[in-house]
Amino acid sequence: MILKEKNKACFLDRDGVINVEKNYVHRVEDLVVYDETYKAIALLRDRGFKVIVITNQGGVAKGYYKEQDVFAVHTELDKLLAARDLCIDAYYYCLHHPGGIIKKYAMDCDCRKPAPGMILRAARDLNIDLSSSFMVGDKMSDIKASINAGCLGILVKTGHGFEHIESAVKKGIIIKENILDAVRYFIENKM
Repeated sequence: MILKEKNKACFLDRDGVINVEKNYVHRVEDLVVYDETYKAIALLRDRGFKVIVITNQGGVAKGYYKEQDVFAVHTELDKLLAARDLCIDAYYYCLHHPGGIIKKYAMDCDCRKPAPGMILRAARDLNIDLSSSFMVGDKMSDIKASINAGCLGILVKTGHGFEHIESAVKKGIIIKENILDAVRYFIENKM
C-alpha cells in the first residue's frame, strides 16, 4: 500500500482576517478584501500550502441572513481571487450558535470555533498534516480551535484582533499585524 504524502495547510478565518470585519458580512457588496490577503495567498500557493477558510457564520442561526448568503460571499471571494490567478482550496463554515433563533442551527456543536471540528474535518478531507499547518485568526476562539486541533495559531491585529491582544500575550500566543505578516512569520520560522 502506497501512502500519499500529507499536505500542509494554512487555515484562515474569514471576517477580520481575509476581509474587513463589518458585523456579519453577508452581502457581496460588503466584502472588502485586505490587499495583504492577495499577497499572503500568493505566497502560500507558491510554498505549496493548501488554503482553507474556517469561519463561524452564527448569523444564520440568529436569523440575520441565510446559508445562501454565506455561499454568495464565498463565490464573490473566489471571483476576486481568480482575477489574480489565486484560489481557496476549501471553505468550512459553521452555521450554529447556541443563542440562535433558527431551531435547526440553535445548538452547541463540535464545529463552532473554539471547537476544532472544522479544522479536523478539513484535515481528514484534504489529507492535511496538522503539525506542519497553521491557523490565522483575529479572535482567541480561532487560536483555541487551532490549538485544540493540534496546529499553531497566529493572532492578527486586524478585525477583532486588538480586543484579544492582552489575553494572547498572557498565553504566549504569536501576534502579527495582518494576514501577510502571519504567513511570512510561519514560512520564515516554522517550516
